[in-house]
Amino acid sequence: MNIKLISMIVIVVIIAAGLATSMFTVDETEQAIVTQLGKPIKDVNQPGLHFKIPLIQKVRRFEARVLEYDADAKPIITQDKKHLVIDNYARWKIINPLKFYQTVGSESKAQSRLDDIVFSELREELARHTLTEIVSVNRKQIMDKVTGQCNKKAGDYGIRVIDVRIKRADLPPENTYSVFDRMKAERQRVAKKYRSEGEEESVKIKAQTDKDKTILLADSYMEAEKLQGEGDAEALKIYAQAYEKDPEFYSFVRTLEAYVNSLGEGTTIVLPGDSEFFKYLSPPTKE
Repeated sequence: MNIKLISMIVIVVIIAAGLATSMFTVDETEQAIVTQLGKPIKDVNQPGLHFKIPLIQKVRRFEARVLEYDADAKPIITQDKKHLVIDNYARWKIINPLKFYQTVGSESKAQSRLDDIVFSELREELARHTLTEIVSVNRKQIMDKVTGQCNKKAGDYGIRVIDVRIKRADLPPENTYSVFDRMKAERQRVAKKYRSEGEEESVKIKAQTDKDKTILLADSYMEAEKLQGEGDAEALKIYAQAYEKDPEFYSFVRTLEAYVNSLGEGTTIVLPGDSEFFKYLSPPTKE
């Protein structure tokens, strides 16, 4: 009785172990292939519970999500013979795990193979374009073309290349200083040009200002002379009118003005006694 019970327990354990080793699960982020004695026989792309033959068959799992690798910076030469150090990256995905396992076997080997493919296509395509086109003008079109070419070649390994992009494009260190020097010289040339143009404009403005000043002073002097002449003429007219009304009184006033202007304190004048100048200072004659 005990022997039968033990036998049944052993059989149940064996069956349970067989069932446990014959079942496997695939996560949503994974895809797998089943190998039999080291030879791949089928791929499993659907997540969930799956079965295999215990001991004989094994499961190899691969990433189902988009993968990314960052390549080391490498030098290239552009169409206009400029040296650039390109730092690029690529995003890729395993779309055929069976072919992937048969050709490269692992993700690390796949990245190494992709690195060769991407850099080869990138170097070949960038050699057809100038530095300006690579850096600013046609960069997106260039990278789209490189992505397409890489995807064609990567398809032989069960891989789809989703995107190839340049993170950074730098000049080699030995060229950086010469570029900076050229940029500095160009800025200095432009600054010198602006200063020269400014000085030239300053001379023009000063010359125009001096010209305007001279014209303004000449016009003002002419206007002043004109007004003074008109004033003198008006004064002479008034004097003439006054003289005509009373010549004797006019002569008297003018003589008094002459006395005030010429006879000051301590002034000595030597004139004949009968001079007309002293006629109003002499005592009146008795008739």
